[in-house]
Amino acid sequence: MKIGRILTACATAYGISAPISTFLIGGGPVTMIWGWVLVSLLTLSLVLSLAEICSQYPTSAGAYYWTFRLSPLRARVLLSWMTGWLTLVGVWTIALSVNFGTGQLIVAAAGIFHPEWEASAWQTYMIFLAVITVSSVVCIFFNRYLPLLDTICAYWTAIGIIVILICASVKAAAGRHNAAYALGHFDASQAGWTPGWAFFIGLLPAAYTFSAVGMIASMAEEVRNPAHELPRAMVYTVPIGMVMGLVFLLPIVFTLPDIGTLLSVSSGQPIAVMFTLIMGNKAVFMIGMFCAISISCAASRATWAFARDKALPYPSLFSRLSRPAGTDPIPLYAFLLSTTIQLLLGLIYLGSSAAFNGFVGVAVVCLGASNALPVAVLGRWGASINAIAVLWIAFSIVLFCMPTALPATADSMNYASVVFVGFALFSAVWYWIDGRHHYVGPPVPQDNGGSDTESMGREENAVGSTKLPKTFGDAELPVDQ
Repeated sequence: MKIGRILTACATAYGISAPISTFLIGGGPVTMIWGWVLVSLLTLSLVLSLAEICSQYPTSAGAYYWTFRLSPLRARVLLSWMTGWLTLVGVWTIALSVNFGTGQLIVAAAGIFHPEWEASAWQTYMIFLAVITVSSVVCIFFNRYLPLLDTICAYWTAIGIIVILICASVKAAAGRHNAAYALGHFDASQAGWTPGWAFFIGLLPAAYTFSAVGMIASMAEEVRNPAHELPRAMVYTVPIGMVMGLVFLLPIVFTLPDIGTLLSVSSGQPIAVMFTLIMGNKAVFMIGMFCAISISCAASRATWAFARDKALPYPSLFSRLSRPAGTDPIPLYAFLLSTTIQLLLGLIYLGSSAAFNGFVGVAVVCLGASNALPVAVLGRWGASINAIAVLWIAFSIVLFCMPTALPATADSMNYASVVFVGFALFSAVWYWIDGRHHYVGPPVPQDNGGSDTESMGREENAVGSTKLPKTFGDAELPVDQ
């Protein structure tokens, strides 16, 4: 996988910028720097196990296929169903958080040039609609150019981070801090939680940045030699992302304006005001649109894969491929389903200004849990690494369902648990109504007589061979002409 797609998967600048207020609420510089390093190392333990499994089973089905192949025979269908729904809800909500967060960043940027304008909830939602429309048009009608956009995004991100490093370090219009402050200042007064818990709450931006690393697998059937390229991309994502994150964060903590001023921004997105104060002029660094396009594409592929295995309502429709305007085959109906879910969930913002953190929390919880299940079932990087990965995910599930700050009100409450439980109930009801009758798990190659619970090393990598049904290029799958 090309470095451009790896850097796009990292989305470091966006992942930090969009929810950066949680960094500030959760303690400030200490949480930003050392929390970033801590989460990077914890994520690396998870990625090492995922990459090992992915090298054996490189498929766009991802975690739910891995869980199916690695689970005991009696539990494999149910565990696969659970993992698939966790993955699906995770990719829907992370795509929503990126599209919605990009809209909020646009609102924040507009506020720099027009400080008298304060966007209402419905205006923010309309900007979100514009963002999701642009990302949809690109993904549907210009699908063949997505690799080029990944490359552009990679260069844009790298150059932008270097420019920020240089300009912030030189300008420092809001003042400079010494190393003791930049690397050691911790203030949990904005959170209302005890200092220790506030630090953990503040880890949300770091966890969010790396939460989509497992989604790299969703592009398996559009990548050459996926058994080699996908695991490499997964593993490279974390150290590359960690370094890029530190390069992005260090100049910020050394030139950080007053945290109280930043958190008082009406848009809830202090990043634009932060850089305006640091640079001493009105400047905006936008990368959200690139991320929105990339993540929307990946979400549609994951949706399509799950529908193909008859785990969604109307699977024959959502597994259908189309050629809109004569383009390459794409899962158009799966894309439209993913987009519709995002539009409906986005309506939560009309009732709660804390909706964005709720979307982020659901994405982190669901994707984390779906990635942890196959690792918990089987992973061979060592029991200690697997245990660290699973324990971190279990802890983060509790952590990111909590409100960011106390006291929590109806407007500031974290609704991640509500969305999570809602989708969990739907998946359970749908399994009882339809899934238990039709879902038998993802298709697997013919066994060679060995048990499905045997070591992965003894099985042939049949996904990487051509024994499994091909996808976008398979004539047996329905394709609209």
